[in-house]
Amino acid sequence: MRRAAVGTRSLMLGTVLALLGIGIAHAQTPTGATDGQWPHYAGDKGSTKYAALDQINPSNVTNLEEAWRWASVDTSVDGHKAGHFKATPLLVDGVMYVSTGLSQIAAINPGTGETLWVYDPKSYERGRPANSGFQHRGVDYWTDGEKKRILIATGGRQLISIDTETHKPDPDFGENGVVDLAQGLGRSVDPRSLGYNAATSVCRETIVVGSIVSDTMNSKTKPPGHIRGFDVHTGKQKWIFHTIPQEGEFGNETWLNDSWKYTGSTNVWAALSVDEDLGYVYCPTSTPTGDWYGEFRHGDNLFAETLLCLDAETGERVWHFQAIHHGLWDYDFPAAPNLVDIVVDGKPIKAVAQVSKQGFVYVFDRGHATPPHEAARV
Repeated sequence: MRRAAVGTRSLMLGTVLALLGIGIAHAQTPTGATDGQWPHYAGDKGSTKYAALDQINPSNVTNLEEAWRWASVDTSVDGHKAGHFKATPLLVDGVMYVSTGLSQIAAINPGTGETLWVYDPKSYERGRPANSGFQHRGVDYWTDGEKKRILIATGGRQLISIDTETHKPDPDFGENGVVDLAQGLGRSVDPRSLGYNAATSVCRETIVVGSIVSDTMNSKTKPPGHIRGFDVHTGKQKWIFHTIPQEGEFGNETWLNDSWKYTGSTNVWAALSVDEDLGYVYCPTSTPTGDWYGEFRHGDNLFAETLLCLDAETGERVWHFQAIHHGLWDYDFPAAPNLVDIVVDGKPIKAVAQVSKQGFVYVFDRGHATPPHEAARV
């Protein structure tokens, strides 16, 4: 325990110095979204949330006026109350794409607010997800230069690929354009405890999907929050990474008394980040079932409350960092990590920075499990 505490203190000191540029490092300008586009949930796949647009600036922002107002298409769904509107819109080739609380997809003219088309997967007919309710955070865009797709993992456990030209599901993807995400987890689950609210992420030709699992203390069993990869062309499940390691897998021994057999959650409910050059995806995980109660899952509970780096093609673990062992305080990693390029002691490093509920920012060399600030260790 003492060694872990010292390591964390050193890590945070180096992190603060690196981010502030004091003595050892300075951050370079992020690339971010380009050409006035916003094709991914956080602008680009590295979650920089940055665009180099300057038409609106401190000198004229006070002059902004409302140009139009868009009414969610959820209001027209009979028998269902419109869900929480939490989505971040995309902007691709002059069209805005947004998901609604009921997991509908709308294409909007960003100049006029006119609804161009709507796709309704009728996700709400598959039941209201417990705990999370009807809400959704966004969609993703993918193209190989010929195919152009809007991808969504719905609250009703559907993975769907929409052709932006036909405005319909891709018939070559899954079954008539839809994959049932309640299948393939390796365990039968209560679908009402499982949902999908975050935008998917695509690394090369693999769609990587996390999940949301209801947080309660009244049960020791919940659906597992395993991470999965699907072929972007066919929707076929390529791999599954067990965030709760199964028998014989690395980390299984950290779940004592066979608690790995029934414990759930340990899911990635926040967005993911992707490094296309390395072919890696960075996954911030949450607390296991009981959330604030851990009596039924003694041990360190790897890979809970962990930043996971996975190979997007195979799902194999490249490296990981567990911030909290045997979490009891809902210290989920609450956001996608940011991919940033920094310079440490004159050496350029491709880094990944993960914010946390602990008030810490963890920074690593994103190709390795190495903090990029060894000079700051004490």
